[in-house]
Amino acid sequence: MAAEELFPLDPEKVYFSMDELTLDTEEGPKTLRLGAWLNVDPVRIHKMIVREKVLQVDSFEVLNPLVSKLRRADPEYYKRFMGLQLIIDYPGYSTGIVAKIPYENDPVGFYKWWRKGKHEDKVYLSLGYKIKLFEKVSMMDPKMILKKDLKEIQ
Repeated sequence: MAAEELFPLDPEKVYFSMDELTLDTEEGPKTLRLGAWLNVDPVRIHKMIVREKVLQVDSFEVLNPLVSKLRRADPEYYKRFMGLQLIIDYPGYSTGIVAKIPYENDPVGFYKWWRKGKHEDKVYLSLGYKIKLFEKVSMMDPKMILKKDLKEIQ
C-alpha cells in the first residue's frame, strides 16, 4: 500500500473546504479535506481558528458552516464561545434576539430573566460580564439582586 500523502498545516495559507489537511489523531496522522474535518472534529478545528489562530479559513465557505456544526456537536462549547452573541427567546420580542441587546439595554430585566427566571443555562456569561451585570442591577434596583451575586461584587 502506498504511503498516504501528508498535508501539514500551513499557517500562511487560507483554507477552503476542498483543501486537504493532515492532523494528528489517536490513530496517527490523518488527511481529510477541511470540509470533512468540520464533521469529524468541529471543536478542534474551531479552536485552531479562534483560540490558537494557527488555521486561517475562508469565512463564507468554512467558518459559517463550522459554527452551525458546533451548535449540534457540542452545545456547551458553542454557548461559551457565543456568549452574549447567542440568539435567545426573550420576553417582549416576537422572534429571537441577540442576548447582548437586553443585557445592555435592560440590565434589570435581563438579570430577572437570566438569574431569577432560571435561564443561566441559555446564555454563558464570563466572570467579567457577570460582575458588570451585577453592578448595574445593584445600582438600578438594589432589591432585585440576590445576596450571592451582591457578594461577588463586594
